[in-house]
Amino acid sequence: MGDALKTFFSPGLVRRISGAIADVQPRFPVKAFIRDACEGLEDLELLARGHHIAKALHAHLPRSYADAVDILVRSLGPEHASDELEGVGMAPFFYLPHVIFVATYGLDDFDVSMKAQHELTRRFTCEFSIRPFLEKYPEATLKVLREWATDSSPHVRRLVSEGTRPRLPWAPRERWIVEEPARILPLLELLKDDPASVVRRSVANHLNDLAKSHPDLACEIAERWLEDATPERRALVKHALRSTVKSGNPRALAILGYSDAPRVEITDISFEPRRVKIGGKTRIMFSIRSAAAKKQKLAVDLAVHFIKSHGRASPKVFKVATLTVGPRETATVAKTISLAVHTTRKPNGGHHAVDALINGRRFELGAFIVTKS
Repeated sequence: MGDALKTFFSPGLVRRISGAIADVQPRFPVKAFIRDACEGLEDLELLARGHHIAKALHAHLPRSYADAVDILVRSLGPEHASDELEGVGMAPFFYLPHVIFVATYGLDDFDVSMKAQHELTRRFTCEFSIRPFLEKYPEATLKVLREWATDSSPHVRRLVSEGTRPRLPWAPRERWIVEEPARILPLLELLKDDPASVVRRSVANHLNDLAKSHPDLACEIAERWLEDATPERRALVKHALRSTVKSGNPRALAILGYSDAPRVEITDISFEPRRVKIGGKTRIMFSIRSAAAKKQKLAVDLAVHFIKSHGRASPKVFKVATLTVGPRETATVAKTISLAVHTTRKPNGGHHAVDALINGRRFELGAFIVTKS
């Protein structure tokens, strides 16, 4: 998560939160809240800032959790303007302290917290705050999520799939979700043909997570879902099996019509430039020549072995192209790799090996060199 998002949680945001609360609760101690919420705020990282503001809310809202969360919910602004989340920027993160407040202080008041999350997720997302409830009250939370799977809001329906993901990014793992996927799968069945693409993408990402621990189960679901599938469901399944295809899983490759033994040769490999400074870019290009007597469907990915701070390499896989090549036909593909500095990834100098992954089969392409200056 970048610096811009961290600095979004600023004294200005604290004042906006206090103003929204004061509009519905005139007795709210605005000055004291702002003082406590801003003290030491700018020394903290992103999530710590959210927790810090939530702690200040807890100190200055009513001691009764039900009364406090009622004020927070009444202070909320309008819901998401569209069914999609892409392109909305950082504005929804205004509610991160509210979500943390529910997850931190609301575990002993299940019904009130569920109602609060139903409201909050229509403005931000409660995929993180729902996790403690899945841990403490798994069956009761699943019962609520089954009801929400048919909610009129796509953002509530998305929470059903996203909040139960086995490997939800930035969230702690819930062991029973990973080890007992059968308890979650009925929710995905309810959502696989959801009219909102934001929900279907979440279902695909959930199934992609599942495949990392239970590849055979994920493939079994994919095969079943492809029977008489709509174009939208086919796209969902393809997205869901992306990691399994990259790993060269024969069953996943067959499901999507790829061969697990592509007959190809790699030629004309180039790195432009081969030496690149931190902050720069390199463009990797190569040609794929079919050595087969019939058409082949190829999933082409690129594995870049980034050098980490400890000096060892760790691969990151990039999608390049999906191709159909005829007998003896040649196709040329390219991918630009950025060495920009991010909060979550800082490039390091050294030789970065690169492999092409074609239907999961690895072809060494060589390496480019990252320099500090």
